[in-house]
Amino acid sequence: MKSMRETTLQTLGLGSVLDIFRKGRLPVDEAELIDKVFGPAADRGALVISGGNGIVGSGKAMQLGSRLVPFGVPVVTLDLPDAPDGLGQQYAGLKASFGAGRANEIMAGIIRLNYDGASLPVELNGFKPRFVLEAIPEILNIKRAHYELMRQSFPEVEIRSVTSGFPSSELGVGILHPSFPHQINKVWEVVEENPSDITRLFWALGMIPVPVGDYWSFILDVLFCGITLAALRFHRVTNMPFWKIDKYVRRLVGPNPLRAHDAIGPGASFLTWSCLHHLAGEYGELFSPSPELVRRKESGESWYPSNRPVVDWDLDDDEDFQSWILGPLFQMTSLLLHENRAHLSHMNAIGELCAQFTRGMPALIRGYGSDKVISRVEAYHRLHPEAAADCWHPDAFAAMDSPEWRQLYVNAEHDGQVGVVTISREALNWDVIDELNRAVDWLKGEGIAKVILTSDFHLSTQMIGADTTEFFSALENEDAGFDLSKSWSETARRFHDEFDVSVGFVNGKRCLGGMLELMMHCHYLVSVDGARLGMPEVTLPVVPGMEGCHWAFRKADPADYPKLTEMLLGGRFTPANAAAGWLVDFAGPVEDALQKAWLIVSGGDHGIRMRKVEAGEISLPDTPPDIPPTGNPIIESGRKAIWDCIRASCGVTLAQALQVQSKHSAGFMTTTACRKGTIGGSRKKIVEV
Repeated sequence: MKSMRETTLQTLGLGSVLDIFRKGRLPVDEAELIDKVFGPAADRGALVISGGNGIVGSGKAMQLGSRLVPFGVPVVTLDLPDAPDGLGQQYAGLKASFGAGRANEIMAGIIRLNYDGASLPVELNGFKPRFVLEAIPEILNIKRAHYELMRQSFPEVEIRSVTSGFPSSELGVGILHPSFPHQINKVWEVVEENPSDITRLFWALGMIPVPVGDYWSFILDVLFCGITLAALRFHRVTNMPFWKIDKYVRRLVGPNPLRAHDAIGPGASFLTWSCLHHLAGEYGELFSPSPELVRRKESGESWYPSNRPVVDWDLDDDEDFQSWILGPLFQMTSLLLHENRAHLSHMNAIGELCAQFTRGMPALIRGYGSDKVISRVEAYHRLHPEAAADCWHPDAFAAMDSPEWRQLYVNAEHDGQVGVVTISREALNWDVIDELNRAVDWLKGEGIAKVILTSDFHLSTQMIGADTTEFFSALENEDAGFDLSKSWSETARRFHDEFDVSVGFVNGKRCLGGMLELMMHCHYLVSVDGARLGMPEVTLPVVPGMEGCHWAFRKADPADYPKLTEMLLGGRFTPANAAAGWLVDFAGPVEDALQKAWLIVSGGDHGIRMRKVEAGEISLPDTPPDIPPTGNPIIESGRKAIWDCIRASCGVTLAQALQVQSKHSAGFMTTTACRKGTIGGSRKKIVEV
């Protein structure tokens, strides 16, 4: 077996994606791992969350309880008697996600115990703790004393800390550092000597564990606290209001760090100060907290004023702004790279999934190129000379031509006969398209003619379509929209035109929009039956730009055209098992779907007729089937534009359709209806500072 780079699953001890298809099953089973971690059903032990009433502890009690309680695992929260009722505050969100009945069942499996911090309640013995997740305050001697207390009573118990910055070597336990927002984000930075059953169980339960190195603070915190500090330092030299700086930061790289602090709550500033304080002690002035942050670590006051004035405050010098913001971020990333803190794809994903960067730092750095990155850091050092003394590693950018740098989102593997292309990003952007092309080129160069296209079974738990920030330039420039639609469609067609057999495999909870358009270009489309499929472009509205307006029609029987039309014009999702025959070729439980995909791609007896793409013209009626009106003129404009594109691109040959649909897609993006829709609104918030 060969691969372009190491798969991220291999860092968890779970093998490769190609292994999953060849064996026809996932690498681990959640029920078996539940038994390993918590004991057999007849003697099931508990998960104990210390500090279970805090922001992190209560959020993780809900997140883990919803997954573990159905297996009979008691979730015990432990906290001081006067701790605020964080668990009660979580119930509304639990009810909204699961309904009252299921929420009550989950809450019934969560046992709340109080203790004095110095001794454990005797009731805890009856729950037979097997795994302790510690989320108590960030004071090292208190944490260590708590571990000793637990080990005295339960010598075999496994302990992991959610610490915001202490390394495992200081704590004496492994680390499971959850990324925020704590209630919903599934990413955990994991520090342990070797992948454990606990880490593999988290993966099996649908979490995203990410192995990282054992250093002060974590990748998320270095990036998020780092960008917060960069914004605060810009405030000190310009006196620009915090909220206005936040908007410029969002336009440049993605997150609103100061607003995020206000959203998390008063304790967020203390945690950021704590992280930077320890980093500064370890690495120097680059991380030294600003006076504004030092003040708020105790006061907890908000960064945004309650009645902020509308101030037309422009940047005097955009170059200086970029140096103050990007310079320290690039320098901090050089430290992470120098220390080899994580697989590059992991490091990149943490920035996007957790810190809300539009592009992860490795992807952003790759786009700038090493020379511009180094020049930007040097410009920052001229503005802030004290930061130049420590932890600047320009040599960390020397290997940017390696596969690890070039394939941050897309990997390819093969066994000499069959290849697998995996996408680890939930939304398509130009980076993914470029990497897909390189992956196809690599497989063809290796002589591979049969391929499976899928998500990576790790970082991408869903495929939500196109990254709509890529459309911003097309709202003002039709040529940009045409180039995007045409280029992305040409990449998708490669999976139809350049392989003897290609299978798109949908794994996860949904596959929508551009991702579904990409997948349907494969000769066969196989899905797990729990996935939801759809084309929600009409709700934005935009015209599908990757041949969604004609490709599925060319593969479907005419009797199924109304279903496709309703999907495109209604914007509603359909379960994969209800789409069999007209959108997907097979849908079933995960093992059945894996085995079917392998039979198809390897030439086995799979029993499915390949739906060929009609190369000629397709006749459609002048008007679409009746669909209830929305009452929203913007969406109705989108419906008309999509129907016009369907008729136009179906009414020509396959060879002509790509040009036709690209022109329709690009033309609509410059209309008032599109600019007043969701994408136009997002652009206004992000770009028009």
